[in-house]
Amino acid sequence: MFQDRRDAGRRLAEKLAEYRGLPNLLVLGLPRGGVPVAFEVAQSLAAPLDVFIVRKLGVPGREELAMGAIASGGIVVRNDEVIRGLAISDQLFAAAIDRERDELERRERVCRGNRTPFNVTGRVVITIDDGLATGASMLAALRAVRVHRPARVVVAVPVAAAQTIQRMRGSADDVVAVIVARGLGGVGQWYDDFRQTDDEEVRELLRSAEEQRRA
Repeated sequence: MFQDRRDAGRRLAEKLAEYRGLPNLLVLGLPRGGVPVAFEVAQSLAAPLDVFIVRKLGVPGREELAMGAIASGGIVVRNDEVIRGLAISDQLFAAAIDRERDELERRERVCRGNRTPFNVTGRVVITIDDGLATGASMLAALRAVRVHRPARVVVAVPVAAAQTIQRMRGSADDVVAVIVARGLGGVGQWYDDFRQTDDEEVRELLRSAEEQRRA
């Protein structure tokens, strides 16, 4: 059990010690719950922190099944296997993008404000969330991060379902978890305090990380 997301981040950082001090390292937190975890990891590894916002494009009527995703930086990712298998039209896919774009842009403004996103190209990128159940959002994030041509992509989480970890290994260069559970249940069951992370906390953590990096 983790006390809260900050405690989970400190424990996750111990598992990532081999990356400490890399000059091209970047830590990305998936808002909102992944950001407090990512903050602690970034502090421990002496790495810059940024957010990477992903909006999954769910199949109508089967929203848990991703036919693609949109992400920070105007990235659009298509899951061609799902699109072909379900004969999803270009019009339907475009409509899903339109539905999610406004929310993605709103979250960008709220979380990042006027800060310019870090350049991912050529970096070792550690992508962090507070846990992985199905892993759909993280898989979408990985596909979107890859578009920017990073040198290496690492998935790191405090807790994950065992079968999801196996799925991640096909998309990431490294997968790190403190706890791998065969019977995960909900991610929140592994935290004493799993209260919702709000936008103000995300903004404050990003501000704090930036101030410490400049210092």
